[in-house]
Amino acid sequence: MRALLIGLATLFSLTACGDSDGTPRVRMMVNAAPAVTTPVEVEETITPLTDSVDAKVADIRTILERNSLSRLVRLANAEDNFVSNFAGESHRVHWDLLRRTGFDPLMRLEALLDGPYGTRQVGDQTWYIWPDFAARDAEDLLPERLDFADRARLRDLVGETGLDRIRAGETYPGIRTAIADDGRWLYFVHETVQDTETSE
Repeated sequence: MRALLIGLATLFSLTACGDSDGTPRVRMMVNAAPAVTTPVEVEETITPLTDSVDAKVADIRTILERNSLSRLVRLANAEDNFVSNFAGESHRVHWDLLRRTGFDPLMRLEALLDGPYGTRQVGDQTWYIWPDFAARDAEDLLPERLDFADRARLRDLVGETGLDRIRAGETYPGIRTAIADDGRWLYFVHETVQDTETSE
């Protein structure tokens, strides 16, 4: 008898909560959904250029404004251990050959210096490196880890072949330049040692 009364009470409560056509409704209590927030954007701290680096960039830009490959060669020759290629050619010969293939070292260097830079600690020195991608570790260059704008910029710099090399674990394989914090211009290269070895 008691079971019958509980069953009738349950049926009555479902009917009472039903729609006007007699269809029962069930109400469930759930926890409130968490508030939706936008992701926190972490700002990268950019190490400002030292006065010596700033002065070297100004020297390079003066040469670029004059569109003088001869002056760029003289500046590179004045630097200790400056690297323009890994084949052992002189800076002049190497850059002249590049110009004949349609690669203008002056225009490409200007484009690099107009873009963002990164830094790397090498011994007790800070190296300022353009583009910023060339200062990153290989795993941080994976296109899947970059936002849309950086991924597009990286593709423009290294192409699909370069992206494949990055996915294979290589560091940045594109054109790059660097200046040490004391103002020494260290390198301006468009290839890697592996590129030179495989082309020989």
